[in-house]
Formats: sequence, C-alpha cells, structure tokens
Amino acid sequence: MNKGLIAYSSMPVIVFLSFFFAMNTSPEIDYSQYHVAEQIDEQLETFAPKVGLALNSDVLLDCYASPKLGKSFVGFKEALAFKESRGDYSTVNTLGYLGKYQFGSETLRLIGVYNTVKFMNDPELQEKAFIANTMRNKWVLRRDIKRFVGKRIDGVLITESGILAAAHLAGPGSVKTYLRSYGAIGFSDAFGTSIRNYMRKFSGYDTSFIQPDKKAKVSLL
Repeated sequence: MNKGLIAYSSMPVIVFLSFFFAMNTSPEIDYSQYHVAEQIDEQLETFAPKVGLALNSDVLLDCYASPKLGKSFVGFKEALAFKESRGDYSTVNTLGYLGKYQFGSETLRLIGVYNTVKFMNDPELQEKAFIANTMRNKWVLRRDIKRFVGKRIDGVLITESGILAAAHLAGPGSVKTYLRSYGAIGFSDAFGTSIRNYMRKFSGYDTSFIQPDKKAKVSLL
C-alpha cells in the first residue's frame, strides 16, 4: 500500500548503519535501527535453501548492494518495500498503514496478525506477514495469473510479479476487476498510485518462490 510516509531515512545512512549493526550480537535490538541489509542476511538463511541459493560471501555481498538483487524474489520484495516505506520497519503513514510493507490492520487480521504493537516491533513478523499475504493473494488471483500473464493491458505487459505487487497495493479483488475489464475499471489509492503503475513498475520479477495458499497465515510460516 503506497501511502504518504511519516518517516524517511537517507540511503547512505542506511548502508553505513546496516553494516555496523550487522556486527552487533547483543540480544537487545533497537528496531528503529534494524535496517534492510541485516534483514536480507537473516532472510537468505531462512529462504535460500528453498530456492537453491548457495549462501556464501558473494551472495550476501550482492544482497547488500541492492542493484545486484535484480529480478530475484528478494529483489521484488525489497523494491516493493522501498516504494512503500523506504524499507523502514517503524513507519506509520498518515492513513495508519503500518511497517515496512505498509499493511492495513484488516489485511493483517486476514493472515492472523491481531496485535499491531507487536507487529511494529518485530521485523521478522513483518517479513512473514508479507510472505503470507502474497501467498494468499496468489491463490485468489491464480486463474487470472494463468489467463492474463503475457498479455498487454493499457500498454503494460502483464506479469505475475506485477499482478502480485498490484494486489499488495489495491487488494486482489480490485486487481481481478482491473484485469477482467482489460483496464477499463481501475483503482488508485489515496495518493494517486494506480494498479497500472504497480503492474508496470514491478514487472518481470521472479515470484515463483511464492506458493498459492488460500489459508496462508503468519503462524504457519
């Protein structure tokens, strides 16, 4: 959900602090300083074996250097997070959307997150929420993905990653309507960001890692 943001931080500061705090082994974590590079390191340890990534220094270095993430799944989620919140776990926007991926409380309840205070103070929970929500959206849109991927609507090539990104912005129901009307019935959020914009911006990423799951819940990940 692309909303107006309260908190921003500059990329040079993020890069410097990310490397510094990656060396900190203290169990006391200041989540306001918990940055993208550290999270990617942890996530690779969790997800890389499932997608056949060999964890080595070259892979980790590529992940810290965001342009090298390319069209991978990690590249997809980090690009989306940067668009949503500059990758900031602590962000709450003016409309009340929460965290790195700017979730609404209703969407969080659908995937089994009921305590928003805990959600805001737990980066791992935020990452799991993104995975669970994307799995659920992929299930809801599974027939539309099969039907429309590879076609062009309003000049934009439709891809699975574009569909999933648009579902994160607008919800899967709005994306269904957009696709089945061939773009005649659109959607824009409170700040003017449209389904078409997200379809174009997040086109062509590898989201094959995500398995469609009607009952996806954070607690099951």
